[in-house]
Amino acid sequence: KMLFKTSVFAVCALLFVAVINAAPVDQDAQILRYESDNIGVDGYKFVVDTSDGTSKQETGELKELSDGPAVVVRGQYTYTAPDGQQYTVSYIADENGFQPQGAHLPVA
Repeated sequence: KMLFKTSVFAVCALLFVAVINAAPVDQDAQILRYESDNIGVDGYKFVVDTSDGTSKQETGELKELSDGPAVVVRGQYTYTAPDGQQYTVSYIADENGFQPQGAHLPVA
């Protein structure tokens, strides 16, 4: 049970790092908005908007599953690619794994 929860968290963290590193970086981008609410053991939420049009919002909440509690993460991020196209990805990470959706992503 704990291994599953740790695995889901690790996969989400790695995917987030990969997306951030893959997105172009504006060295002069400024944080326009940062809101964070760590609700404690029940969950969290945060929103970040930057001057280069990048944004991210995410919530995490504790969900009781048949084999014990797990954190369910839902979020969305938007960034501008080097070609000037803006991309938005919505995602959920839960007992079924990381599930991204976006107009530019292939559908299984």
